[in-house]
Amino acid sequence: MLKHWLRWLTGLGAAGALVAASATPAVAAAPIAPYFQDTTLAVGSEPATRALFLYANEPTTLAKVSVRYDYRSLANKVTIDSDEDGQRCTAPEPGVLVCEEPFDVVLHEEPPLGSGIYRNGLKRVRIGLTEDAQPGDSGDVVVSFQAAGGRSGSYTSRVRVGEGVDLAGGPFTTVSAKPGGKFTVPLVVANAGDRTVEGFVAVFDLAYSIRTTDRFSNCRYADDHLVSCQFDEEIPVGTGLAATLNLELGKDTYAPTNQSGYARFMTVADFEDLTKVRKAVGARAATPGSGPKLTLAKAPGATRQADQTDVNPGNDYTGWTIKATGTNGTDLAAIGAALKGTAGTVVTATVGFRNNGPATLDNVSEEYEAATHTDVELPPGTSAVEVPENCWLRQDSTRTYLCASEMLLVAGKTYTMTFRLRIDKVIPNARGAVRVNAPCECPAGGGFQADIKPANDKAAIVVNAAQSGGGQDDGDGDGGGGGGGSLPITGAPTNLIAGLGVLLLVTGVGSYLIARRRSDRSVA
Repeated sequence: MLKHWLRWLTGLGAAGALVAASATPAVAAAPIAPYFQDTTLAVGSEPATRALFLYANEPTTLAKVSVRYDYRSLANKVTIDSDEDGQRCTAPEPGVLVCEEPFDVVLHEEPPLGSGIYRNGLKRVRIGLTEDAQPGDSGDVVVSFQAAGGRSGSYTSRVRVGEGVDLAGGPFTTVSAKPGGKFTVPLVVANAGDRTVEGFVAVFDLAYSIRTTDRFSNCRYADDHLVSCQFDEEIPVGTGLAATLNLELGKDTYAPTNQSGYARFMTVADFEDLTKVRKAVGARAATPGSGPKLTLAKAPGATRQADQTDVNPGNDYTGWTIKATGTNGTDLAAIGAALKGTAGTVVTATVGFRNNGPATLDNVSEEYEAATHTDVELPPGTSAVEVPENCWLRQDSTRTYLCASEMLLVAGKTYTMTFRLRIDKVIPNARGAVRVNAPCECPAGGGFQADIKPANDKAAIVVNAAQSGGGQDDGDGDGGGGGGGSLPITGAPTNLIAGLGVLLLVTGVGSYLIARRRSDRSVA
């Protein structure tokens, strides 16, 4: 299920903003920001697994890392112990656990594109309750790390003891709509446990194509995308509640395709644990609606007597498949460059492509693989000085780089990247090329192969053009520079996707590339 709701915190402005330090210039040693999720545990439930995540504003390697878990404020209420083989942990005093990482810790500025894994987590620990723990107990866990060279940091996390409940989602359904068309889906939740549920939250993982015009006061939105809804209704044991959601497909939906949507039901406490950090880092929050409340039933509001946590999260979601009917394709047009310089000069080539639409390409649900790939062939007489981090030299070439795109390519947006090239030898009219939709032997398959106008998939990179020979190739590709910025940022709907960081932080899964700075990589 996790792979299907990586989008669900869209717009919440969550803890991915811990990498916001990347917006400031790096100093001698990149600052390290730690994060350890809050936890609510039910008496008698299984321990929760947590990991300390570390974030830097540039790729960083830490040696001799040790982590200290200080939970003395929860003495005799909570236990913390190692959850992984090979982790060396000691308890120097009651309420304190110190663990040493067996290997160097490599921090990435963002998840590797297409990997599906966030790799900045350290070894995991288990947090459990003792027999003395009672609902209403709470305290702090101060998690601190130290590494060679004096690198250190700490984060204070909250642990609460609550009641265990079991939220369950309704059956999956399938509907059809054309791009721009309206449709409805059921939102169904039930109480599968043995205790009344007192308030809950529905968090939505909706494909980029799925929009709404409703603005319920108990729901939050990122532009026209539904993010979450909070309900104060009670759900007695063995009963369920239901409502109908009015949704529509964006006019830029690729068709024919199947678009997916999911809702996960969480207790209020579990939702607070997951999202509280977004406020601490000053991240953008989704906007509450100004209309009436979305209600699931005529049930009176309830005041929580104790914090609750879902003790069986495997059944807490529902989903929908929306069959996008008709035909709505995509034209990606390559962008080349025209450069000038003398021997020894370093010049900048801003190249890439534009999504001319009419459809957006959304590859988020396809194993988190890039929506397309682009070949950048260097002109003769030049060599690369700096190459974008999303590009690598093809194995069968010494001059052609293969570059991965974002997973979401919005119609009407331009996606460019910057190469720094040294002119080693002046060759009049030296021509390289940019080829969008290039073949790739990638885990999830090659690039986009259904371009509706392949004639403009290629554009030229021309150095020291002879007479009026510009950067445009014989095809229809745009030979000019194109929009600025780097490929992962330009044109990306960062106001929509900036909030996915919480899920990346707490699950260690997913690679939706959140509003961040990508540095060029020196290769010479």
